Amino acid sequence: MCGIVAAVSDRNIVPILIEGLRKLEYRGYDSAGIALLNPQLTRHRCIGRVAELATQVNGMVAHHGIAHTRWATHGAPSQRNTHPHISGKLTVVHNGIIENFAELKRRLVGERL
Repeated sequence: MCGIVAAVSDRNIVPILIEGLRKLEYRGYDSAGIALLNPQLTRHRCIGRVAELATQVNGMVAHHGIAHTRWATHGAPSQRNTHPHISGKLTVVHNGIIENFAELKRRLVGERL
């Protein structure tokens, strides 16, 4: 089952996001990822345990971020399918299957985000 954690704060949110993902580990998942604004947008993703993701972001500082654990309901567990997904200035995590993805894609492409 997927899980989402997000934070905005004056203090470093990286440990907060990682701890949130660790608390979601019992739910079962196959991959984890995090997007941080510090001040540029960066993304880190891994297949497997949150501990591996924690190693990737160890020592990083950010004040805005979103993190996700994924359980593959659609598409194989892979780096490409691991959230967050980024396109231009838009960063997305979601749970489940987005049934109206084609309509949303047309609209967003039309807005050129």
